[in-house]
Amino acid sequence: MPTRATRRGAERTPIDTDADVLICGASFAGLAVARELQRAGARVLMLDRYDVGERQTSACGIPTQWLEALGLSEQQRFGELVCHTPHRTARLRLPWTFSTFDYRTVCGELREQGSDAVFETAKVEGRTGDVVHTDRGDVRAPLVVDGLGWRRILAPGENVQPPEAWLSRGLEVHPGGSGDDLAIWIDRSYVPAGYGWSFPAGHEVRVGVGSFDPRVHVKEPTVRLARDEARDPIRFQGNWIPHRLRPAAADGVFFVGDSAGHCLPLTAEGIRPALYFGIALGRELRAVVEGRRTREDALHSYAAFSAGHRWKWEAMLGVQRAVPRVAPRLLTAALRAMESRRFLDWSFGHYLELAHPRIVGPGRAHPRRAAALAA
Repeated sequence: MPTRATRRGAERTPIDTDADVLICGASFAGLAVARELQRAGARVLMLDRYDVGERQTSACGIPTQWLEALGLSEQQRFGELVCHTPHRTARLRLPWTFSTFDYRTVCGELREQGSDAVFETAKVEGRTGDVVHTDRGDVRAPLVVDGLGWRRILAPGENVQPPEAWLSRGLEVHPGGSGDDLAIWIDRSYVPAGYGWSFPAGHEVRVGVGSFDPRVHVKEPTVRLARDEARDPIRFQGNWIPHRLRPAAADGVFFVGDSAGHCLPLTAEGIRPALYFGIALGRELRAVVEGRRTREDALHSYAAFSAGHRWKWEAMLGVQRAVPRVAPRLLTAALRAMESRRFLDWSFGHYLELAHPRIVGPGRAHPRRAAALAA
C-alpha cells in the first residue's frame, strides 16, 4: 500500500506564501492545468492532501488516443467491450481502443509535464477572497483553481451532501490476476440502477459496481460480482461520482473535474473529461499570466466553455435515468441492435467527441515521453 507523504513533525513547516496560480487538487484535472502552465513564467503552487499519485479513486481506463496524445503509459489495451445482461452477452467491437493504466505512473508522468509547479501536501479547508486556508497556513493567489473533487470546497455557500446531491456511488476491488475482456454488467440482480465492471490491468483486475442512486449501497454486490468472476474481493476503493455539470466558475474561483461535475453521466467516465477541461482551463490561465487577458475574461470564457457542453451531459443523464426503467428483455433486444457496425461507429464516435483528445494538439506530448514512444 502507498505510504502517506504528508509532512510530519519537524518537516511540517507552515505554508505562508503568495503564488500567481494556486491549484488545489493534484489528480488528473489539477495536473492537466499545471501541464498547460509549464514555462509560462508564473509562480504555480499545487496543493493536495495526498502525494501525487498516492490515492487512486478510479478504475483508471481511458480511450487509448488520450494516452497517446499526452505521451502517457498504458497497461492493457482493448478493442472490444463485452456487455452482460441477464438474457444475453454481446461483444461490441469498438471503433477505437480503450486502455487501462496505472494511477501512480500516469500521475507521475503528468506531474513531470507540469514540473514548474511547486507541490506541497496540505489539507485545503476553505478560503476568504484570494486567500486559501490550509492546515499548514494561508496561501494568497489571484488565480485559484478548485480541483478537489465533488465536495467543491472553495465554492461559496453550503454544498449539498449525499444522498441528496447529484452523485452516483462506486466501489471496486483490486485482486491480482489477469484477463482479456473489458466487461460490464447491466443486471439488476447486482444493482437496481447502475452497472458492474471488470477492467483487467496487467497484473490485476479491477472489479466493481456503481449505483446511479446514491442511497443504494454497493459493497455486497461488489463482493458478489467479484466472487461470481472467481476473483478475490480484496483491496477496496470507492468514491462518490458526480453526474451533473455545475458552474465552472463562481465567486472568482475556477472549478474543474469532479468539482465542476465534469464526470460523464451513464458511464461515470471522469478521467477523460478532467484532462479535457483541465487543458482548456490551463490555457485560459496561461493567457492571464502572460498578460493576454484579464482574470474576469478568463472566468467568463472558461465558464462558457464548460456550460457549452451542458446539453451533451444532460442527454447522457437522460439515458442514465431511462435505462433502469427499461424491461430487461427490451434492454437485451436493444443490445442486439447495438451490435451493428454502423451503430457502433456512430454511437462510440459521438461518445469520443464528448471530450476528444484533439484538444491536446499536435506535438504537445512531453518531449521525453514522446521520444520514448517513438523509439
